Amino acid sequence: MLPITRSVDPIDREVTYTPPKGPSDPRHFLQGKYENDDINGEWLSGFFDKDSFIETLGGWARTVVTGRARLGGIPMGVIAVETRTVEHVIPADPANASSEEQILVEAGGVWYPNSAYKTAQAINDFNKGEQLPLIIFANWRGFSGGQRDMYNEVLKFGSHIVDALSNYKQPAFVYIVPNGELRGGAWVVLDPTINSDMMEMYADSKARAGVLEPEGIVEIKFRKPHLLAAMERLDDTYRNLKQQLKNPDLATEQRAEMSLQLDQREKELLPVYSQIAVHFADLHDTPGRMKAKGTIREILEWKNSRKYFYWRVLRRVHEERWLAEVKSTNENLTREDCKAYLQQWFCQDTQSEPEKWNASDDGVSTWLSQSTDTISEHLKELRKAFVTKQVVDLAKSDRSGVLSGFIETFNTLTTEERELLLLKLSN
Repeated sequence: MLPITRSVDPIDREVTYTPPKGPSDPRHFLQGKYENDDINGEWLSGFFDKDSFIETLGGWARTVVTGRARLGGIPMGVIAVETRTVEHVIPADPANASSEEQILVEAGGVWYPNSAYKTAQAINDFNKGEQLPLIIFANWRGFSGGQRDMYNEVLKFGSHIVDALSNYKQPAFVYIVPNGELRGGAWVVLDPTINSDMMEMYADSKARAGVLEPEGIVEIKFRKPHLLAAMERLDDTYRNLKQQLKNPDLATEQRAEMSLQLDQREKELLPVYSQIAVHFADLHDTPGRMKAKGTIREILEWKNSRKYFYWRVLRRVHEERWLAEVKSTNENLTREDCKAYLQQWFCQDTQSEPEKWNASDDGVSTWLSQSTDTISEHLKELRKAFVTKQVVDLAKSDRSGVLSGFIETFNTLTTEERELLLLKLSN
């Protein structure tokens, strides 16, 4: 089990620091900060327990922030995004007299070859070395696609992220932060379908996500001909001018004047319709639409996210432990079968409706953590039923072999066990 400790930071407190729209330091929403950076100012709490976040590899690939932290005493691996512009310094080669130091500017919210490799490396460290649950605070616009980045194998390092997540054996959570967005290839490598057993995606109510940004969708789906068709459908003045121009008996002077009026009307309406189209495309990127399409599990409010994730992570950690125990009793059980047994035992022991299993993370996590003896008894019964079925199946196929095995087993029993067995057989 993870070394879960008692947290001095209240579990149900609100997260009072909210990431602003635009460039900001992601460490502030992870660990909190003082208002206006004044130590005498008000403390704005972050997502994790105060003073628990420890950054690792901070000087390398600085567009990604990785580290460890505790959430209500639960140790977790953390990956966040640097939204500010950073400088990537490539030192001069001492063995080459003509070599010079290079300083490259890297935009925030973008995966570069070095930061993609750092992300994959951190995920592998959390998984194989420490077996920590993982949370990724997503706010990426995609991968850098410049020629230099392609030469530096950005696609290969991006695929390493997919490999690391597909092999992750602990619960992993992707949370699109408030005022954040998830676009392009970044959506592809973080999609929960990569590892549906372990990964879950959530979005803040103020977040946006979609492969293309609204402006890009408009350039494809709502080009000028589509906007003009919308004008003709919705604007009476524009529609009347178009219909009058179709009259073959119209005089040349009148036709020229109406054409000018039509062009003028287009110039007046086109900016408005372009904004409407962008807003319409943006509505397809809202958390509500993501939830309706099943791409995220829940829509969260940032201030309450700490409490929600504490119970969700705690439930998943204990759940994975017991699922492994159920699986060990019978290797033929699928993951869904193991979950069904846990749900059945929970409803039976707590006298709850089946809906509570999915609706109450705090109730389920409390039962999973405090009912060790009860669940162990259920496991014994499950194992007993499995062994009994195996013996019966063997007896049907090879009775002499089963009888021979029974005699050898009988000879290993104690006197008390023999008497009890003979009594049961005689009855």
